[in-house]
Amino acid sequence: MTATDASGLRLVDVRLTLGRLTLGADLTLTPGAMTAVIGPSGSGKSTLLSLIAGFLTPDAGTVHWNGSRIDTLPPGQRPVSVLFQDNNLFPHLTVAQNIGLAISPRLRLTADDQLRIKAMLDQLDLGGMEDRKPSSLSGGQQSRVALGRILLSDRPVVLLDEPFAALGPGLRQQMLALAEETLAGHTVLMVSHDPGDALTHAAETIFVTDGMVRPPQPTRVLFDQPPPELSDYLGKGGT
Repeated sequence: MTATDASGLRLVDVRLTLGRLTLGADLTLTPGAMTAVIGPSGSGKSTLLSLIAGFLTPDAGTVHWNGSRIDTLPPGQRPVSVLFQDNNLFPHLTVAQNIGLAISPRLRLTADDQLRIKAMLDQLDLGGMEDRKPSSLSGGQQSRVALGRILLSDRPVVLLDEPFAALGPGLRQQMLALAEETLAGHTVLMVSHDPGDALTHAAETIFVTDGMVRPPQPTRVLFDQPPPELSDYLGKGGT
């Protein structure tokens, strides 16, 4: 199968040098599935997401979606929604407006749109906070607002960079389950330092170490038969 006739998201011989990190990736993601990305801090996980989203440009190689190159497109024209660790909320907008950007970038929201936003806030356990500004929210609440915006986005590729790190264990699992359910049918790439996230929610997992992005493998197989680098990572806690 070549890059031009493959469906889904494909990185072809991608190479990028960023400071002391050299990242290499050649892989295809299963369309419409959630794939976990694990590996040590500084190994290149967030860099991988930035390449796909268009915030970094590869030195070599190409990125394709459904057979068409997207590495030549600016971030806003790619079929990608991304949630980085800093949440990227707009401080001058309310909670409802921040989420509403997923529906209309100019916030031209209909009554039905407002109902969708309210329903999402209820699912996020943020009901009644529509008119609050991000500065009045806790870190965990801010991360849920940012997640809500991603969940209402209609772009087929979703990139999640440790979106649940600020949440306690119970709420973390609740939000993971909500993301898995809401994003069913999307191609999702989720970075996590918790192997349990991969085992519970991702059919396939990518292991990244020292800038080498290994192709996706079935999650259970990968953890049952880990390469030495993954064994070392898990043996040191991996969280």
